[in-house]
Amino acid sequence: MRRRVHVVVSGLVQGVGYRYTLRLVADEAGVSGWVRNRRDGTVEAELEGTIAQVDEVLAWMAEGPPGSRVTGARVQDAAPVGPTGFTVRPTA
Repeated sequence: MRRRVHVVVSGLVQGVGYRYTLRLVADEAGVSGWVRNRRDGTVEAELEGTIAQVDEVLAWMAEGPPGSRVTGARVQDAAPVGPTGFTVRPTA
């Protein structure tokens, strides 16, 4: 069974390598989707994979890379669209 989620992470999550490290974590976990900075200082992402794969990446997102300080994460389920790789998108 596949799961897709839309996530917005807040805190000190820009300028600390969050997006690029997330791409590595997602690739290692076999998760597809995308990540981008938002102008309000948050990071937005969509993740898709098995429930276990997505949960693994969500757990990492709650901590973030060294130097980050995650203060919150809003997670909403979304309709799966199928594997497409994982990309870092431009700021929205």
